Amino acid sequence: MEIPRSARRRQVPDEDISHAYEHPVAWVELGDDPLRYLLAGADRAGNLLELVVLAVEDDELVIHAMALRSSTRRELFGDDR
Repeated sequence: MEIPRSARRRQVPDEDISHAYEHPVAWVELGDDPLRYLLAGADRAGNLLELVVLAVEDDELVIHAMALRSSTRRELFGDDR
């Protein structure tokens, strides 16, 4: 898994991005060519982050990372927890 510059725009530490990526609690496939996923995972403090992950060749790139928004929460969980 790689974290390119675009994922750092919201200043989420790489360690939190990696933790969320490794501990997803929900995800959906967004599309293909290349394959993309939207996922929610916990950072090191247990706060949910939203990530967009691009699957390319033999690797995955986290191209978006930020605190979980309510719109993403609804899309992934179907409610306003």
